[in-house]
Amino acid sequence: MIPARYAATRFPAKLMQLLKDKTVIRHTYDNTVATGLFDEVMVVTDSDIIYNEITSHGGLAKMSIKQHESGSDRIAEAVVDMDVDIVVNVQGDEPFVQKEPLHQLLAVFNDESVQVASLMQVLKEERFINDPNYVKVAVDRNMNALFFSRSVIPYPRDKNVSTNYYEHIGVYAFRKQALINFTNWPMTPLEAAEKIECLRYLEYGVPLKMVVTKYMGVEIDTPEDLERAALLL
Repeated sequence: MIPARYAATRFPAKLMQLLKDKTVIRHTYDNTVATGLFDEVMVVTDSDIIYNEITSHGGLAKMSIKQHESGSDRIAEAVVDMDVDIVVNVQGDEPFVQKEPLHQLLAVFNDESVQVASLMQVLKEERFINDPNYVKVAVDRNMNALFFSRSVIPYPRDKNVSTNYYEHIGVYAFRKQALINFTNWPMTPLEAAEKIECLRYLEYGVPLKMVVTKYMGVEIDTPEDLERAALLL
């Protein structure tokens, strides 16, 4: 499921921006389909423009019925009556989505205790570590998330201690019931403060398994990201 909101706060209409020969949302959709990992791939949107962009090129899309605060809420509405086991949420602004990271993500569900999982990659450049547009995540020894933040975590008070910084990549996978539970819980204080939806799981005591993956390209959050994506493409 690819949640796709037209009126993004930081970069309105970003999903309809052209990257070479296709819009951002079509790159995301086509690359997700191309992985061959899923029984069905669908864009879920509040926008006639995005809906028509996908369906006019032979893709599958669905209009949201209600207004939603998060992508997870949007796809939960779409899957509530579907007979599915695992739902993967690929954000619409991930035009470089690839097969191997998604395969790694799905593999953790061989452990029946895993209810929710997500991807992260190592951040090395200081300018990205300090950038609040890059969501950071700290994990425990079992690769469960301890916290997500737009701030620098961990804070390097001791410069002599070597540590990894991880960027949270906006790709999630859920067992269906865990996703439905999420939508029935009120927004939590940390989630509201950071504007990071997966904090809701942590605040309700649901472990979130993190998977380290290799470079996933550029998420399109700002016009500068679009320029970087064009160069990468």
